Amino acid sequence: MERKNILLLFALICAVYFIGVGVDTMDVDASQYAGISREMKASGSYLQVYEQGKEYLDKPPFLFWASAVSMKIFGENNLGYKFPSILFAIFAVFGTFRFAKLFYDKTVALLSAAVLATCQAIFLITSDIRTDTILMSWVIIAMWQLAEWYKSKKILHFILGAAAIGAGMVTKGPIALFVPIFAFGSHFVLKREWKQIFQPIYLLGILVIAIVLIPMSIGLYQQFDLHPEKTVNGLKNVSGLKFFYWTQSFGRITGENVWNNNAPFSFLFENLLWGMLPWTLFFVAGLVYEIIRIIRNRLFVGRNEEFLTTGGFILSYCSLGISKYQLPHYIYVVLPFIAIITTKMMYRLFWEKKLPLLRNILTPIQWIVCTALVVAPAMILLYSFPSTSVWPWVIPVISLIVAIFLLMSKQVNKKLITVSLALIVGLNIFLSSWFYPQLLQYQSGNVVGRYIFDQKIPADKFFFYKFTGSGKAIHFYAKNIISKIDSIDQATTGTYLYTSDEGLKEIQQSGKLHVIEKEGLDYHVTSLSGKFLNKNTRDEQCKKYYVVKML
Repeated sequence: MERKNILLLFALICAVYFIGVGVDTMDVDASQYAGISREMKASGSYLQVYEQGKEYLDKPPFLFWASAVSMKIFGENNLGYKFPSILFAIFAVFGTFRFAKLFYDKTVALLSAAVLATCQAIFLITSDIRTDTILMSWVIIAMWQLAEWYKSKKILHFILGAAAIGAGMVTKGPIALFVPIFAFGSHFVLKREWKQIFQPIYLLGILVIAIVLIPMSIGLYQQFDLHPEKTVNGLKNVSGLKFFYWTQSFGRITGENVWNNNAPFSFLFENLLWGMLPWTLFFVAGLVYEIIRIIRNRLFVGRNEEFLTTGGFILSYCSLGISKYQLPHYIYVVLPFIAIITTKMMYRLFWEKKLPLLRNILTPIQWIVCTALVVAPAMILLYSFPSTSVWPWVIPVISLIVAIFLLMSKQVNKKLITVSLALIVGLNIFLSSWFYPQLLQYQSGNVVGRYIFDQKIPADKFFFYKFTGSGKAIHFYAKNIISKIDSIDQATTGTYLYTSDEGLKEIQQSGKLHVIEKEGLDYHVTSLSGKFLNKNTRDEQCKKYYVVKML
């Protein structure tokens, strides 16, 4: 592929990421983190983190720091919150290219970057922003720099790699340290490079990581360890340092962490099957191939081979998979490894023309995947979120025309891969410009938050009252902290109440004069179901919300 075409492809992908800026944050995590970032920006408290004025002890602060600073530049809006994470996603794509280029030729490196940049998981986490986007970036940057040191022994690369690990830990905890350990540890063992396992320079790495962790550690110590009398998450005598360095990560394995959703070991892999679309087939085939190959080689990696990606993925997956609490995005930290594993299989099949039987099996199935990428927008427009306007159809139609052009063009090589790239980009332009905005109309927190801001309702005149949904987004879009009341007697004249059916019934039974200013449907939009997506059965899956003004 020519240089200008490569630049055009990645520019288009970046544009899709920024189209997602127009999509509101989704409950619970993204809305919560946006609210915390806004609150941090407003208060100026960067080392001690608060949520709605209360002590916050859960995620490390890097995302909040980055988004709070971004909001100072772009304002308290979607762009202000999302810009740093989108920027780090682009860094991750570049880091994947540079890391892969150390071990493979430029074609594999570029394709690895393209696979990472266009898998559905990346499009999701550049729109529904959580800590994993930045974490993934720090980890692959650390891997790139440490791999540079491994090959050149230049100490600057080692220091930069250690600093990136530290920054990753400030983003989401010790997993940022363990992924590189898993990757290089398995690589050293299978290459029988025993001298690499223990080296004095690793002490320097520990020092660099410790220095990077100092600001966060000071904040945790001052906020929690110095104040054992504070009640945090229902507990007293809570150590912020212990929580971060032990309970939040290892406690999910030992049971010390109260979060437990009993997810099976296969949970993360099952979710990767859609997260890696449209490249899922090649990822699964590539992973199985790598495992079989290493077993046949009696757990030995040759001189010119690497096991960083496969070993890093497998060991990281196992450590995350035994956790008592899992969510689909937890495995996204190793998406760059997955992209390289996927690309290696695609390169074998379509560039080196190896494994012809497997290629003949996967090729028609991948064309079915491509067909599904075309059909999905049409199904959404016909059966889920219809439009009386023509423009939502424009993007799917253009995607189809581009795909047909690529198929018919004699100048386009590797048509299956090129068409897959074009269609997944087109699909996500459609999702960000039509599907997600329609979907977010059913998340009442952002709708009501904007209502509060537009109507200039003071925060001391607006309250949650027996609202049964999440409503996390309300604080960010109201640009204020919205409190709750527990008794209708607390609702004075001029007060607005954000409530559900139960609360409305109690208001009506109280005999107090009131008027319903706003009402609509509320749904937990990150837990989609077939019945919700079906326009004919959607309403029965939703709960009603009301904004009631007391007279």
